Amino acid sequence: MHTDHTHQAHTSDPHAVLGSGSADHAGQGSGHDHGGSTAGQVSWATVSWRMAAAATLHCLTGCAIGEVLGMVIGTSLGWSTAPTVALAVALAFVFGYALTMRGVLRAGLPFRAALKVALAADTVSITVMEVVDNAVMVSVPGAMEAGLSSALFWLSLAAAFAVAFVVTLPVNRWLMGRGLGHAVVHAYH
Repeated sequence: MHTDHTHQAHTSDPHAVLGSGSADHAGQGSGHDHGGSTAGQVSWATVSWRMAAAATLHCLTGCAIGEVLGMVIGTSLGWSTAPTVALAVALAFVFGYALTMRGVLRAGLPFRAALKVALAADTVSITVMEVVDNAVMVSVPGAMEAGLSSALFWLSLAAAFAVAFVVTLPVNRWLMGRGLGHAVVHAYH
């Protein structure tokens, strides 16, 4: 089966990249078929919380790198909340996609195909995470204005990431159970 994944990883057809190879890998070791047909697909309930947590943690890592960098830049430059949050969100997407692409490129996928995999794998997860963590951060009185040397700023940001993880976890589990989201990347791990 690994030979099939290697072949698919080197294909230049982006549809093959997002096709059955990623779904087949998602079911390895579980005895379930994650294939593209509706009849063969498993429900979200068959994806373990551990698998979903790993995917969510992966997403959180990229988001956190970009988010912290954006918050640090915006706050240190004295920007208001809106441009700081916009920069943090943009960088969260950049770093989230970059982390996924790094592994997929190592598997031998061409850049365009790797980008398509990253977009398919992470867009929903990053979006949910960013909406939640920025809503929490902005809702904490004084957190955005607190400055980088303030415990309020860092504790608020940590709390925002924790809440975002908890909210995004079931979303990722649901997506993976349908062969979507982070499940499309499993063929390249």
